[in-house]
Amino acid sequence: MRVAPEQLKAFLLDKKLVTKDQLKKAEEIVKGTNKKLEDVLIDKKFITNGQLIQLKAYILGIPFIDLEKVDIKPEVLRIIPEPIARKHNIIAFKKTEDELEVAMVDPANLQTIDFIKKKTNLKIKLRLTSLKGIKAVLNRYQKSLEAEFGEIIKREAKKTELPKISLIRRKKEGEVEEQVSLEKAAEELPIIKIVDTLIKHAVLQLASDIHIEPIEKEVIVRYRIDGILHDAMTLPSQVHSGIVARIKVLSDLKLDEHRLPQDGRFKIQTRENQKISFRVSVLPTFFGEKIVMRLLVEEAHRFTLEKLGFWGETLERVHAAIRRPFGMTLATGPTGCGKTTTLYTILEILSKPEVNICTIEDPVEYQILRVSQTQVKPKIGFTFATGLRALVRQDPDIIMVGEIRDNETASLAINAALTGHLVLSTLHTNNAAGAIPRLIDMKVEPFLIASTINLILAQRLARRLCPESRQKYHLTKAEIKAMAKDVDMEDLLGVLKREKIVSSKVTWETIDFYKPKSSKDCPDGYKGRIGIREALEVSETIQQMIVKRATSDEIEAQARKEGMLTMLEDGFVKAIQGITSLEEVLRVTRE
Repeated sequence: MRVAPEQLKAFLLDKKLVTKDQLKKAEEIVKGTNKKLEDVLIDKKFITNGQLIQLKAYILGIPFIDLEKVDIKPEVLRIIPEPIARKHNIIAFKKTEDELEVAMVDPANLQTIDFIKKKTNLKIKLRLTSLKGIKAVLNRYQKSLEAEFGEIIKREAKKTELPKISLIRRKKEGEVEEQVSLEKAAEELPIIKIVDTLIKHAVLQLASDIHIEPIEKEVIVRYRIDGILHDAMTLPSQVHSGIVARIKVLSDLKLDEHRLPQDGRFKIQTRENQKISFRVSVLPTFFGEKIVMRLLVEEAHRFTLEKLGFWGETLERVHAAIRRPFGMTLATGPTGCGKTTTLYTILEILSKPEVNICTIEDPVEYQILRVSQTQVKPKIGFTFATGLRALVRQDPDIIMVGEIRDNETASLAINAALTGHLVLSTLHTNNAAGAIPRLIDMKVEPFLIASTINLILAQRLARRLCPESRQKYHLTKAEIKAMAKDVDMEDLLGVLKREKIVSSKVTWETIDFYKPKSSKDCPDGYKGRIGIREALEVSETIQQMIVKRATSDEIEAQARKEGMLTMLEDGFVKAIQGITSLEEVLRVTRE
C-alpha cells in the first residue's frame, strides 16, 4: 500500500497543494540528494506533514484520523506496547469485541500490522494519521503511568527504612559514619526509583522547577508549571534524607554538609534523546534541607524574537539597537521572567563568523554556537567584574554580562560599551525606566548612562490560553472604565487599528476578549507562556533627562509620548489577539 511518486505528483497538483514551480524545485533537489520527494516538499515547507498524510489517505482510500482529538482509553492504548508504538509510529485507539482500530503514518509497514494481528487475535482496521498526532499520543503512555508512578513512590517509601542521620554525633569518626550512611541511602533502590519518578513526572508535565520541601512529618513535592507552583505529591518524612543524598550524589555535592547552602548541576537524556540539565540548589531549613531543581531543556532556546512575543514597534526597536556597532542593551525584570532567554535569542541573531562574541554568566544555561561562554566562580574570586576585565582583552565585538549586580560590574560594562563594544546585560528592576535610577544608585555617572545605553527592555511571562478551550466575551462599560485608569484607551485603540490587529470600525465594547476554560489537556485553561514587554529607546530627549537626573516616572512619561507601549498595554494587545487573558496580564504586571 504505497503511493507511487507520479501518482503523488498528480494529486498534489490536482488538489492545488503545491505549484508547478515548487514541484519542479523539489524534483531538482531529489535528483541531487536522493531524498524522497515527499520529504523535500516538507523540508521546504511547500506542504505540511499533516496535508501529505491526508492526501495519501485520500489516494489509498484509507480514512484519516486526527489522534489529537481522540479520547483513547488507557487499556486500549496499551494493547500495542510502547516500544513498538514508538519504533513503528503506530497507535491502537479503539477496540470492539473482534476489531482493533489502529492509526499509523506508513501504511506499507505490513509486517508490524501482521504482528499486532497475531498478538491480539483481532481484525485490524487501519487508519492514517499525522506524525504530530502519533507523538501527542505517545506522551499518553507516560501520562497513563502517572498514577502507577505515584503508587510506586508510596509503596517504595514504606519499604525504605533509612538511618536517622540527624541524630548521629558530628565527631571525627561520626562524620565518616554519617557519610557512609548517606552514600548507602543514596544507592538504595527505592530511593533511586523515587527520585527518577519525580524527575520523569516533572519532564512529562513540562515543569520548569522541582521543589522538594521538608515539613514536620512529611515531604511536599511541588512543580512549577507555566510559572505557577502546583502540589505534585506528599511523601513520608523518612525518605527525605535519602532523596537529598541521592540528588547530592547526582550533582556531585558534599554529602555530609547540612549547615551551608550548596549549588550543583547534573544532566539526563530522555527516550526522545532530549538532553535536560538540572540546576540544583540545596538550602538548610528548620526541618531539613530543601531542594529546588531548575530544569533547562538543551536546544529549547532556539527561538525567534517573534516567537518570544515581540511585534510591531518593539521588535523594530530591538533590531535597531542590536544593529548598532556599540552601546548597551539591557533586559530587566524579576527572576524567572525570561531575560536570559531574550538575550540568548539576540545572541543567536548576532552570531556570525565575522564577529567575536564572549559572555560571562552565572550559570551558563545553554550553549550557543560560535560564542565563547564563561561561568563565574565567586568561591575562587572569579566574579562578573574579574571575568569582564578578562573578556575585554579577548578582542570581543559583542559582550554579554549575565547580570549587573554591583558598582564595579556596572562601571566595567559601561566602559566596554564606551570603547566600541556592543554590550548586552540584565538588571533587576520593575520596569524599563527603573533601570536608570538603579544604575545611578550603583554610582554610575548619569552622562555615561545617557551616552551608552541604546535600549532598555522590561518583561514578564504570561500564561498562554489553550486555543481549543478558550471562551470569548466582551468587556462591560464598568470594566472599560476600570481599564482606563491604567491605560490610555484611545491611544491603544489607535495602535491596534494602525497595526491592523482590529478592524477600523470596532469599539472597546465590540472587541473580542477571551477567558480560560478547563479541558482535558489544559486543566486550568492555560498551556505555555508568552512574553509581554516594553522597550524604552534612549532618544536625545531622554538622554538630556537622564543627565538632569529626571525620575523614572518622568522618563517613562516621555518614552510613552515617543511611542513606547508599556508592558500592561502590550499585554492588552496579546489579550485581544486571544494569546492570553486580561486576568493573566493583570496578575503578572501588578505582582
